[in-house]
Amino acid sequence: MKKIAIYGAGGFGREVACLLNKINEVKLTWELIGFFDDGLAIGTEVSHFGNVLGGINELNEWSSKLSIAITIGNPKIVQSIVSKVFNQNVDFPNIIAPTVYFSDPETFNIGRGNIIQKHCSFSCDVTIGDFNVMDGADVFGHDDVVGSYNTFMPAMRISGEVNIGDCNFFGVGSIILQKIKIGNNVRLGAGSVLMRKPKDGILYMGNPAKKMNL
Repeated sequence: MKKIAIYGAGGFGREVACLLNKINEVKLTWELIGFFDDGLAIGTEVSHFGNVLGGINELNEWSSKLSIAITIGNPKIVQSIVSKVFNQNVDFPNIIAPTVYFSDPETFNIGRGNIIQKHCSFSCDVTIGDFNVMDGADVFGHDDVVGSYNTFMPAMRISGEVNIGDCNFFGVGSIILQKIKIGNNVRLGAGSVLMRKPKDGILYMGNPAKKMNL
């Protein structure tokens, strides 16, 4: 079994600890040794899953091989954490639930550091970058291209031939229609339906999704 720690000791961190257990039920893969978190004291208990081992400084001083799953929903914070990790002993594996469905594994391409929770579905010819979070029951259509550092909340629906950039946040149950191109730092509110190309750095809400000045 490979040693792994979770970066982020909140609710999502505990959910990923549960996910690691589910993966181990199918095939013994991961030994969870604890958590890293910059906001909690070393030794803080995280439910029954383990203790906080430190923050970014302790991770960079870790002296043996260690996999890390970053469990933070804010894309910019994830990006910041990754940029601060320089320890060559650390790697960022993809953590993929056993119940994830791939229409065509041969044409599915993925980078590193992604977390894909239960019951997500990927059609053919889908490409995923690095450090994305798919938080459960998300559906990706054919020929979708996803960049890096995006967060997809549960039950999202993305039609075919959608192209998504970096550091975007998509709310629970939101929908993106076919062939839409999304740039960077876009936020789509829960239950919203995106029908046209959005502008970077803007929050969109509603059906159809409209620009919000919040």
